[in-house]
Amino acid sequence: MQTEIQKIDEGSLVTAKKILYDGGLVAFPTETVYGLGANAFDSSAVKKIYEVKGRPQDNPLIVHVHKDYDLDRIVCDIPQYAAKLAEKFLPGPLTLVLKSRQTVSPVVSCGLETVGVRMPSHEGAQRFLKYADLPVAAPSANISKHVSPVTAEHVYADFNGKIPLILDGGKSSGGIESTVLDCTGAVPCVLRSGLITREMIAEVAGDCTTFVPKDGEKVRSPGMKYKHYSPNCRTMLFDYANAFRALEEYNGQRSAGVKAFIMCDDDCRRNFFGCVPESDVLMLGKTADEIASNLYFKLREGEKTADLIIAVAPKEQDGIMVGVMNRLTKACGS
Repeated sequence: MQTEIQKIDEGSLVTAKKILYDGGLVAFPTETVYGLGANAFDSSAVKKIYEVKGRPQDNPLIVHVHKDYDLDRIVCDIPQYAAKLAEKFLPGPLTLVLKSRQTVSPVVSCGLETVGVRMPSHEGAQRFLKYADLPVAAPSANISKHVSPVTAEHVYADFNGKIPLILDGGKSSGGIESTVLDCTGAVPCVLRSGLITREMIAEVAGDCTTFVPKDGEKVRSPGMKYKHYSPNCRTMLFDYANAFRALEEYNGQRSAGVKAFIMCDDDCRRNFFGCVPESDVLMLGKTADEIASNLYFKLREGEKTADLIIAVAPKEQDGIMVGVMNRLTKACGS
């Protein structure tokens, strides 16, 4: 199979729609990461996502729709607080888990009675979803457990020869996957942290909890189990208080001939790694938004040449950084 990267225009949208309706897969941009999409009504097509990614069969998918799509076609019993959250944050990096009408393929939700629905704010994603005018089931467009893709080139690196089309919408600005919010209870509950924080949700909904999974419990959201987001090289993760240990590790590894790189934010670079050559530092940025946007991009950049990425966690870990730390820990932690 030949894989093409095409800019989003009338011609590529015609091609993408035909692929979806014929049961194929299309990679497309969102404001968070690139997605690998299939017609959510077509079980055979959805199964291809799991096959191509090597994704565990018990890891549910998120359904993407355009901003004018009638959600009543795929979900029911929408709580009042969920409607308020949708009005406030959608389109945007928020996935609402709601009771399913069982109209989308059961493969999407791995047999659960719920389905996660999201409206991406990326202009190209909206054009694609509007043109297709059907719910598109899509996880991140990467081989399972690899670093999530934030450019069309990242998708191509993982799926060249395996899917027919990648819609190129530039670099994803958000950088980490959407917040996933369970809206089936009296109070919303964060299943996966992201750019829409628990505090932001609580301000609109009145309250918000965070789910803590128990051993053996069935997965309710993508990203809740398994090692994720990992580069194709060795990794280490140090907390901010142990940054000096990270520096010692870097120096020792470099002395032994290992191509070791430091990955950190601007604050950590200034305080601990001033002696490390710029070429050996994967800079995440200054603000929480910058760090989130750059995390996967820098992991992908580092794996091209590094034998070892030594990551140091940012000092501040609240708000958006909760989601960043979730990804950083799964990518570089033991």
